Amino acid sequence: MQFQLTTEFIDQIEQLIVQRDGRALKELLSEIHFADIADLLEELNSEEATYVIKLLESDITSDTLMELDEDVREKILDRLSPKEIAQELVEMDSDDAADVIAELDEEVQEQVIEEIQDEELAADLVELSQYDDKSAGGLMARELVKVKETWTIAGCVREMRRQAKNVTRVHSIYVTDKEGHLTGRLSLKDLLTAPDKAHISDIFIPKVDYVTVETDGEDVAKLMQKYDLEAIPVVDEEGMLVGRITIDDMVDFIKEEAERDYQLAAGISEDVEADDSVLLLTRARLPWLVLGLIGGLAAVFIMQDFEAALDRYAILFFYTPLIAAMAGNVGVQSSAIIVQGLANDVVKGSLFSRFVKELSLSLINGISLALLVVAFNQIIGQPVNVSLAIGVSLIAVIIMASIIGTFVPILLDKRGVDPAIATGPFITTSNDIFGILIYFYISKLILHF
Repeated sequence: MQFQLTTEFIDQIEQLIVQRDGRALKELLSEIHFADIADLLEELNSEEATYVIKLLESDITSDTLMELDEDVREKILDRLSPKEIAQELVEMDSDDAADVIAELDEEVQEQVIEEIQDEELAADLVELSQYDDKSAGGLMARELVKVKETWTIAGCVREMRRQAKNVTRVHSIYVTDKEGHLTGRLSLKDLLTAPDKAHISDIFIPKVDYVTVETDGEDVAKLMQKYDLEAIPVVDEEGMLVGRITIDDMVDFIKEEAERDYQLAAGISEDVEADDSVLLLTRARLPWLVLGLIGGLAAVFIMQDFEAALDRYAILFFYTPLIAAMAGNVGVQSSAIIVQGLANDVVKGSLFSRFVKELSLSLINGISLALLVVAFNQIIGQPVNVSLAIGVSLIAVIIMASIIGTFVPILLDKRGVDPAIATGPFITTSNDIFGILIYFYISKLILHF
């Protein structure tokens, strides 16, 4: 039966904490998965959550800490001593431990590293902290099972047993030469069926997909997705095997990138959450709102230039929101499709062929929608020339918005700028301005004002 975090259960936990009844608390939490414990801790205040962390064994709390929201984890870590943090890190995979280390102040980082008695782990954490957190080096874990191609099968099995004690899940077995360069991978089936006296060099598979420590995380994700990999080895500049990236870590990375792109597309310039401070939320949201305000003021000045025309054809004013809305909607649709295609690496072909495709699509959509508007205007008795001006303007605006929404993300991507920025207020505001400008100029040509 799936665990349910109820109000009654939380109240019971809080009561046991107040009573400092550690034995009853440990017994109550003993059968609960660490992910559910993390959900519980997020409902407690930082003092109560820290009490639970200190009470439970590190093999449970280390996993629990990694499931917590970063802000909650930061508050708990602030209440732990460097020695207590080090005890938690020892139980984590090196990549998770490196992530936790990165969240600490530099002074605390040094104190925690000094408290780690495992010199190899301490050295790994120092090395991992030097890589960009969005690169393969920043995403990899040092724990893996590797064998040398010169070993016999019997010796290989003994060594694998020793190494596997430090690896949470064994996805793959990697083969290296005497110096440690990655040369291939090993099939468990081939290992189990080979004679004991045979050598790894006789049975290993020399073809293996890998990435370097400098490979961008998004490129790693694409490679793992393309070849359905559960794990991928990481090598340094000299081809030495230095770590591996597993699918669970890659899923976390993809989720974080998707959340960041979603906020960027919504016009939020920083990574924020709903419970962040008012100051932080304002700083993240205000810049794009200012851009929208500037765009709105620009539209006002454009409409002022046609004030005389609005006196003569007041009906044009009432269709302005429709034109602006269609420009924004079409632009966001087009840019969203292209941004998704760029992320999945499926935007192929020449720019001219894509231009022709978008032009054809926008013509079909524009004419269809324009006919609906003209038909509606005739039903309500609008003059034919006014209906024609609105319809032609709508077609032109949809073509313009579609082209901008398609090519702005492509150009941003070629310039090394995240194209997700093009699906938010940037596209909406620019299309609103150009849409209104096109609307009134076409109306002026047709209505002769």
